[in-house]
Amino acid sequence: MNIFFHELKAYRKSTIIWSLSLIVIIVIFMSMYSSFKEDAEGFMKILESYPEAIRNALGFNQGNFFTILGFYSFPLSFITLCAAIQAMNLGTSIVSKEVREKTADFLLTKPVTRTEILTSKLLAASVSLVITNIVYFAAASFVAIQVKTDDFSLKTFFLLSLTIFFIQLIFLAIGIIISVMVHKIKSVLPVSLATVFAFYFLGVFSDTKDDEVKRYFSPFKYFDTAYIIKHSGYEASFLIVGAVIIILAIAASYVVYTKKDIHAV
Repeated sequence: MNIFFHELKAYRKSTIIWSLSLIVIIVIFMSMYSSFKEDAEGFMKILESYPEAIRNALGFNQGNFFTILGFYSFPLSFITLCAAIQAMNLGTSIVSKEVREKTADFLLTKPVTRTEILTSKLLAASVSLVITNIVYFAAASFVAIQVKTDDFSLKTFFLLSLTIFFIQLIFLAIGIIISVMVHKIKSVLPVSLATVFAFYFLGVFSDTKDDEVKRYFSPFKYFDTAYIIKHSGYEASFLIVGAVIIILAIAASYVVYTKKDIHAV
């Protein structure tokens, strides 16, 4: 538990910064909702000039864009991207920071197993993401209620917001497996940015092809906002794939970490 609280304290500053950053993004975008709705016709003409792939990548859905839920899907794509970077940073730094800061040998001399160490670090990172999402949802729902012009389903709004956490869990798991497999990561941010943006652009590419299978290659495409708004639920096949990725990546991380040679200073 000491490791858990130590890690949670270490993540405190970044958790606050990421939470505030996501709140600022949603406040800026949602404050423009009334202006967009007032000039809906003019904005639709602008939208129609963009290729369909670009509209899909940015979360534009012409059928419901000028409802509060449809409009919320637009900034959600940017927020999800930022949130994925946060999760990837946490996952990638879980083990690599001990090697980078030359504290691995000190930690491993403590009377705890490697499994306990990794579990404590994983729980601390997960709690950090949970806190970020709770704070974000509270702020986002408050802003949405303030700017709404019609009633909307808070349940659907919650389901849309929850996709952020699901995608974060996937990237947290990916980050962890990278952290335990790579011998030494000099800087976490370049690795995180490269990985997240690679998957993001894979998702953009999948929108240019009429092929549902390509959606499975990018976690950013596992949650179709138009589908969620219409059905008030998720597509089961993509939920299952996401869960499998998380379970396999974390399980592999435990196997690798418990057997890995960690060099002393």
